[in-house]
Amino acid sequence: MQLPEAKREALFAHLQSLGRVLVAYSGGVDSAFLAWAAHEAIGANMLAVIADSPSLARTQLSEALAFAEHHGIPVELIRTDELENPDYARNDAMRCFHCKDELFTVLERVRRERGFTSVAYGVNSDDQGDWRPGQKAAVAHGVSAPLLAAELTKAEIRALAADAGLEVWDKPASACLSSRIEYGRAVTREALDQVERGEEVLRAMGLRQFRLRHHGDIARVEIAREELPKVLSLEAFEHLTSELKALGFKFVTLDMEGFRSGSMNNLLNITRTSR
Repeated sequence: MQLPEAKREALFAHLQSLGRVLVAYSGGVDSAFLAWAAHEAIGANMLAVIADSPSLARTQLSEALAFAEHHGIPVELIRTDELENPDYARNDAMRCFHCKDELFTVLERVRRERGFTSVAYGVNSDDQGDWRPGQKAAVAHGVSAPLLAAELTKAEIRALAADAGLEVWDKPASACLSSRIEYGRAVTREALDQVERGEEVLRAMGLRQFRLRHHGDIARVEIAREELPKVLSLEAFEHLTSELKALGFKFVTLDMEGFRSGSMNNLLNITRTSR
């Protein structure tokens, strides 16, 4: 695709207008590109901040820290305690709002204490088409959305990241571990641990794009269709079933539709939920 150079320039200009910026950073493509762009645009006037909590996979944390170190991006860890909030832990359709509300509350405190001007996060233009209540929290806290302001799509962000030589340009979509637990089932440390350890099993099998969806006794495994042949054998079935049952699941299923980002949202009545 043709590089959206005008949008890149608009992004840099927007970042320069924000003063000293805290970037909410998770290590995914969007937040990594935003952190890199902020460092390129305003240098020492930015700081990437990772919210460390039980819903952040250790693999994702280590990769995020490695990316920041490799590119000389200043980064710090903070603790968030969304799991202690019963409104978050009960895991209804507004879970992401409570998560982001906790994150931005903590970041606002850091911003004031450290003398920063703005807080920014990595929402993009494509994110407007799905159920993402976390964006409501961002608006409530006055958080800046530079990628959205520059009208950058996911594909354009990946293209700009590749052009900049950023190794995350083709990184599979990532989300917090809580997003794997079906709505209405409480988010607990035990369930998050099951998901994280189960996804490490899938990663060890050589897979890149997958999800382990937690439905209580049932582990529903989604794997990108182009990668499905890697697991379509009796040996792979037996291995995966054995490993996941050892984590406490009673049943292991392979979703025939393959990986779909945000598939849990299909269970929601979005119109009713929005009201």
